[in-house]
Amino acid sequence: MKKYLSFFRLRFIYGLQYRAAALAGIATQFTWGMLEILLFKAFYEEGSGEFPMAFSALVSYIWLQQALLALFMTWFLENEIFDTIKNGNIAYELCRPVDVYNMWFTRSMANRLSKAVLRSMPILMIAIIMPEPYRLHIPKDFVSGIWFLITLILGYLVVVAFCMLIYISTFFTISPMGVRMVAISVVEFFSGSVVPLPFLPNKIRMVMELLPFASMQNVPLRIYSGDIAGIRIYEKAALQLFWLVMLVVAGKLLTKKAAKKVVVQGG
Repeated sequence: MKKYLSFFRLRFIYGLQYRAAALAGIATQFTWGMLEILLFKAFYEEGSGEFPMAFSALVSYIWLQQALLALFMTWFLENEIFDTIKNGNIAYELCRPVDVYNMWFTRSMANRLSKAVLRSMPILMIAIIMPEPYRLHIPKDFVSGIWFLITLILGYLVVVAFCMLIYISTFFTISPMGVRMVAISVVEFFSGSVVPLPFLPNKIRMVMELLPFASMQNVPLRIYSGDIAGIRIYEKAALQLFWLVMLVVAGKLLTKKAAKKVVVQGG
């Protein structure tokens, strides 16, 4: 366990060095979040029917989505891992007395967390002091806040576990670009990144909420905003845990299969 903690610590410290990139990301994400809120506000003001989420809940959803972007966006991938597989340096990784899957998993966790630490607090602090109705609201009660943190961690781990499958797919393809593009596009839509899942037709939404993508950002952000409450919180958290276990097991099995057949420089 100590060696994986060391990998995590080193990668986390390494990620904290990119402060200029973090400042650029803060400006971009805050601007994008504000534009998205204004877009939805126009629909809420002109729409004749009821909307599936209260506008205040939607605003909180969007601000948290932007603040925690690094935790949930699948396009935050480590090119170093892809390069390690493509250029043959994976041979050195396999010679180490460590589990490759666990090492990459902890590195990916640290890489995402370091980016989120640098970017999240400034966005959240500004969003909290914004005037109504553009302000980020605190959870309705203490229990919702606790469950938000629990499901946030689970969703974050589900994202990392899914991204591990993208890395591992490089063992079986000539180039990872195709898999990356398809996976990123699918997750962007099915996780509620482009449009929150409650805004989709009921039959489509019911199916999508059972998929692993809905167990990423969708659950914690909707719990925070109050859109998911009561017994539904326990159901969603259980589904997150289920998909986390399934994705990790699938990743480990694929890693073992790939390690047995990997070819490096014809050897």
